[in-house]
Amino acid sequence: MSSAPSRASVLAVLALLAALAALPLVAPPAVQTWSFLVLLYGALAQSWNLVGGFAGQVNLGHAAFFGLGALVTRFLWLAGHPLPAALAAGIATAAAAALLVGPPSLRLRGPYFAIGTLAVAEILRITTASLLPEVSPLPAVALATYAVRPRYLLALALVVAVAGAARWLSRSRFGYALAAVREDEEVAEAVGVDAFRAKLAALVLSSAGAGAAGGLFGYYHLSFYPQFVFSPVWTFDALLITFLGGVGTVWGPLVGAAFFLLLREALALQLLELHLLLFGVIFVLVVLLFPGGFMEAVGQLHRRRGRKAWDTVESATTLPR
Repeated sequence: MSSAPSRASVLAVLALLAALAALPLVAPPAVQTWSFLVLLYGALAQSWNLVGGFAGQVNLGHAAFFGLGALVTRFLWLAGHPLPAALAAGIATAAAAALLVGPPSLRLRGPYFAIGTLAVAEILRITTASLLPEVSPLPAVALATYAVRPRYLLALALVVAVAGAARWLSRSRFGYALAAVREDEEVAEAVGVDAFRAKLAALVLSSAGAGAAGGLFGYYHLSFYPQFVFSPVWTFDALLITFLGGVGTVWGPLVGAAFFLLLREALALQLLELHLLLFGVIFVLVVLLFPGGFMEAVGQLHRRRGRKAWDTVESATTLPR
């Protein structure tokens, strides 16, 4: 059953959120931009985690929902609609696409589901490249008033929303149903879980999160080619970050995003294109040594310290024979 968070953990989370919200007031623009990217990638990875980690469905077409959210939000916002309405339309479009794509693709299992979703994203990318070949820049008026701070705060709100969804999944009846489907779909159905409806609901929730992250990217970026937002890199970066931080965890994707961006920037400056090879080696080592990512490594360290402290207390209180 679910357990209520301790008062200390609630206060720690609130203090962290207050510090993150105050960061744009004290940090230089370069730090604000880097922090924004951590939040953006963390939100995107957590949205993938909602279906890939909690439901065990490896979605390789996550870029399709990210791209739909980015294009719809940017198009409506640049057309003069209020940003909240444009962002809501982007999220709704991504969720609707999941409702359309989900029923046929979720009847496939294992690698066939992954390949099917990857094909959907590639179809959208190629179609967009043919229909919208021109770059999408911000107009001069938007450039004159451009600031990172509102985009950073919007990214922070998005991270809170998707992390809240992940925490709800980790403690709710629906989340337990998804965990049962992830571990053994046939057994889950045998005990009364509607596996198809559970997976479809998780895919819609995940896609809505990806659409929100895409909409945020469309609001943030100065100029990009429309097909870029459907690039497979948005899927594989999210997958990589989730595995580094911890699959099926609440904080893992955000921790993985910070590590991923910090390491990528450092390696890219030193090794140029070779950084991709080294990054792949590091990823393999982390997955082999800590299959649960950094969060599992932290958990193991915490348990080891707990056992050591208990052994110390036990040896100090044991009477000599």
